[in-house]
Amino acid sequence: MADGAAKPEPEKKSWADVEEEEEAKAKAEAEADLAAAAAAPSSSSAVTEPEVEAQAKQIEALSLTVPDDEGGSGAEGPPLLDDSDDSQIQAVTSGGTVYESATTFEDVNLTPELLKGLHEEMGFSRPSKIQAITLPMILTPPHKDLVAQAHNGSGKTTCFVLGMLSRVDPNRKVPQAICICPTRELAQQNKSVLMRMGKFTGITCACAIPPAQKDYVPISRMAPVTDQIVIGTSGTLMKWIGNKKLSTRDIKILVFDEADHMLAEEGFKADSDRIMKDLKRNQAGCQVLLFSATFNDKVKDFVTGVIKDGNQIFVKKEDLTLEKVKQYKVRVPDEAAKIEVIRDKILEFGQKVGQVIIFVRTRISTKNVHNALTKEDYVCSSIQGSLDQSEREKVIQEFKDGYTKVLISTDVLARGFDQAQVNLVINYDMPIKFNTRDEPDYEVYLHRIGRAGRFGRKGAVFNLLSGGTDDVVMTKIENYFQHKVPEVPNWKSEDNFETALKDAGLLE
Repeated sequence: MADGAAKPEPEKKSWADVEEEEEAKAKAEAEADLAAAAAAPSSSSAVTEPEVEAQAKQIEALSLTVPDDEGGSGAEGPPLLDDSDDSQIQAVTSGGTVYESATTFEDVNLTPELLKGLHEEMGFSRPSKIQAITLPMILTPPHKDLVAQAHNGSGKTTCFVLGMLSRVDPNRKVPQAICICPTRELAQQNKSVLMRMGKFTGITCACAIPPAQKDYVPISRMAPVTDQIVIGTSGTLMKWIGNKKLSTRDIKILVFDEADHMLAEEGFKADSDRIMKDLKRNQAGCQVLLFSATFNDKVKDFVTGVIKDGNQIFVKKEDLTLEKVKQYKVRVPDEAAKIEVIRDKILEFGQKVGQVIIFVRTRISTKNVHNALTKEDYVCSSIQGSLDQSEREKVIQEFKDGYTKVLISTDVLARGFDQAQVNLVINYDMPIKFNTRDEPDYEVYLHRIGRAGRFGRKGAVFNLLSGGTDDVVMTKIENYFQHKVPEVPNWKSEDNFETALKDAGLLE
């Protein structure tokens, strides 16, 4: 262990930094084997770098009105997703456009091909609440911009995927929609949803993510993109645009998934600014959709400055925690006791009810927890940012296919990872902001617990606390969300954990 002031530096990296490093690694290794690189597919794996800037827009608040006998209106200000029953909501913008909430997917005039994909391929019968409110806003001319905050698992992915599929012309072989995501896993997942939902439309999609080393192809060899929809990470999208492999001339709709992260100073704000500016320059009428489960005040202020004449929906802070997900805190004496609790208490019951994700803060913790559990014959896998893309994809696919029941992960999977069988989330390490000792990352906490209880199912979260710092972090989280998290009385008691899981509705 050498002395080095730069040692903490890796912990300060943003996703953008990691993406650049991985692309550089892929390029270096590919250059060592040019023959293999030349044989690799070039459709959506090359990378490049553009110079683009930020568009200026401003939000006008949207009010939802609920008609009554006297013709009165509902609450003022930005609408809250729990204000009213879906079928009674009318949305009226300051510009006068009236949106009737959709009670069926047929209400929003989707094509027969899209309706077939929704009903037959996806198995959806009717819109969720967020879909009922936002789909008319997205699909009704004049196609105003939208900022939407929706609970994890509420169906927001379907909103913007349907928006993209509905707005593009399948007969034109040019890019017409772009979706920007913070991680490659989320980009791949969104593409998978889009291809299923648009199965009968003939629409194609490219995935713009850093390439696996075996797939690296110099940007000069990449063919121009002709897919109607492109989903990817900001760095790769910028490179494709800058090297004239991705034209923005015909883009009708730009989507930011997990927009809070994409617009945060420490995330991809600069990249996002540049891409929006490039689109504004080439396509002034481009519709911008910002979707996320969380928007902190700083990001809300930024959004207010970049979205003009648009609609917005925000959730009250105290309503953000998921009602169907039961949260618990477990006080333990030390790190070894955390492993004991996971191994002998939580997993003892947890594997009977579904899959488990254990969130840790560092790569070292990932390795330590993985080794401790596999020694006890638990079948588990682990994922963190330093894995090659192919390895990460393999781990995720094995977990999704049910070959492993326990997944140990850093926050690379905290956002947008959909797996219906995940009923339990364990916070081995509490999420804290970079360069702080006890300042919680509230958005990451919310995204983590959102991995349990997807799509309205029941779930439970166990927060493992050892020492005063963890207690301070947990207290701040409770105060921020105005939600008191119950404590498991005795970390050594199997009965206490069984009771907790029963209270969460996961055990009979």
